[in-house]
Amino acid sequence: MPPPRRAAAGALHLLVDSTGLKLGGAGEWLVEKHGTSRRRSWRKLHIGVDADSGEIVAVEVTGTDIDDAAMVDALLGQIADPIATFTADGDYDQNRVSQAVTNRDPDAAVIVPPRAGAVASASAETAPTQRDHRLRMIAERGRMAWQKASGYNLRAKIEATIGRYKRLIGDALRSRTNQTEATEVALAVAALNRMLAFGRPNYVRIA
Repeated sequence: MPPPRRAAAGALHLLVDSTGLKLGGAGEWLVEKHGTSRRRSWRKLHIGVDADSGEIVAVEVTGTDIDDAAMVDALLGQIADPIATFTADGDYDQNRVSQAVTNRDPDAAVIVPPRAGAVASASAETAPTQRDHRLRMIAERGRMAWQKASGYNLRAKIEATIGRYKRLIGDALRSRTNQTEATEVALAVAALNRMLAFGRPNYVRIA
């Protein structure tokens, strides 16, 4: 169950990341009460954030064995607006991520740092990809210069959003099924977005 779609018009600067959520509920309570040894279960929360407003615009819950890059299509599918930039960490440095973003919005900039040991494509000299340009700039000017020039440092905003989720909502899920887990997260996201809207000032022009 996705959160409400972003209503504002215009291209979106999308930040994507994931984090772990513990599975709570009665089972965890019994462990704490009786000291029973039991392996803790986790879920992974995949999240997309509007870099301009701070609003959570896409969310998915999966098992921890699901690769972050595998959920990019699902996150993009929840967003109505065109994507101007897609920013994520090095875990998303995969061809399928770039392809998913390009298929969605051909003009979107993919801002993902290459992994250690990354090499340019075979067509880097004749038809360089966005990734090839990133590799060249990092080689020539350094990673920090690339981060500043590309806007990658905006990724700190999604880290702040995840921190806000865990402070206000918690780091555990109480639901027992995939459907109720998704509903629980969607309700939490809707509440966080509403709180964010309440805290945003409204400006009225006085003639």
